[in-house]
Amino acid sequence: MTATRWLAEYAWLPEHAEPTPDVLIEAVDGRITAVTPLVGGGAPAAGVEVLGDAVRLPGLTLPGLANAHSHAFHRALRGRTHARRGDFWSWREAMYAVAGRLDPDSYLALARAAYAEMALTGITCVGEFHYLHHGPDGTPYDDPNAMSAALVEAAAHAGIRLTLLDACYLTATVDGAPLAGPQRRFGDGDALRWAERVAAFAPEDDHARVGAAIHSVRAVPAEQLATVANLADRAGVPLHVHLSEQPAENDACRAAHGVTPTRLLAEHGVLGPHTTAVHATHPTGADVALLGESRTGVCLCPTTERDLADGIGPVRRLVEAGSPLSLGSDSHAVVDLFEEARAVELDERLRTRRRGHFTAAELLHAATVGGHAALGWGDAGRLAVGDRADLVTVRLDSARTAGVPPVGVFFAATAADVTHVVVDGRTVVAEGRHLTVDVPTELRDAIAAVTLP
Repeated sequence: MTATRWLAEYAWLPEHAEPTPDVLIEAVDGRITAVTPLVGGGAPAAGVEVLGDAVRLPGLTLPGLANAHSHAFHRALRGRTHARRGDFWSWREAMYAVAGRLDPDSYLALARAAYAEMALTGITCVGEFHYLHHGPDGTPYDDPNAMSAALVEAAAHAGIRLTLLDACYLTATVDGAPLAGPQRRFGDGDALRWAERVAAFAPEDDHARVGAAIHSVRAVPAEQLATVANLADRAGVPLHVHLSEQPAENDACRAAHGVTPTRLLAEHGVLGPHTTAVHATHPTGADVALLGESRTGVCLCPTTERDLADGIGPVRRLVEAGSPLSLGSDSHAVVDLFEEARAVELDERLRTRRRGHFTAAELLHAATVGGHAALGWGDAGRLAVGDRADLVTVRLDSARTAGVPPVGVFFAATAADVTHVVVDGRTVVAEGRHLTVDVPTELRDAIAAVTLP
């Protein structure tokens, strides 16, 4: 039995509108066993003995952050595409060039470094939307799940939990054009063969779980959508799908099927409380109602959506309709869930020309509880007894946070202000340094191995 104590200068506790000062957090074997606010500037409450072995956490301590949408290999594109003109579709060609150069070994190295960067920023759990399944020409590896195994190992090295969202990706367009070029490695032929491959992969370590994904209505024929949804439902695992990321996707779906992508998913049983729609940038009013009434979650990735010029979705309307909110870093143009969270509010201000759409507590919920729930970890995301002991401490004395009240952290701090990260009771980051991975060096070397000169 391993017991640990932390004494947080401030901690953001469940159901509290703002942080609480002087909180003792105790854990045994990676689970929180006690959360005790102290009285009067650090004096212990009745019956509480504050021992000298408690780790002091100066600043604001939050629950672990959950990155609900990641494509780890996109990290190699940072700084290489941002200055070019074009749109999502021209950016996609650069992404395919990197995808075509990866194998299990190079993907392990790149994902390990990318996930370790996430740990440095306070992310304790990631949802990897994974479709690089086979060799570059589409031929399966000797182990058909070798690329999946590389991602699971990468997360273990980085010290964070992983939900591997194994994506079904069968066609290149809504009207069924076959996969070609780099896309060939994404496909399993049909949804049944995809399901057989997914069912054959069972990570041994408890830091990783397998979920399911429909890449998009472009990539899975309408008549095979239910196969993927049924597998996820029978297995009781999360199901994610890219949805209405660009107007062109909506137009193509209407041309092929006479309905929007959201309506098509609804007709084939994809929507529901265990499903998360990623982006949902261009839904119609009827789409918003379908998503909300079915309690389908929505994962926003604001830094990627603005980088790719995708647009600003109607997030407040989606939430008010009934869709739970989570956040992701997607292409990793930026890995900073503080930036993603405040962008939810700030982008909504741009869209509506009004201020004050989300409270700080709502943004915290999206970055913690909402993300973990979307990834199938219902026992994480709160500083509460029984939950996983995931702690993220943000300094309040940096040039960005000095003078800022703790409740204002999501509007002031950046990932660079994270000093201490604990995952399942184990310290992964201390004093702003990853304890096992030289993150800058490994990122540099892994990216150099897979990018064109």
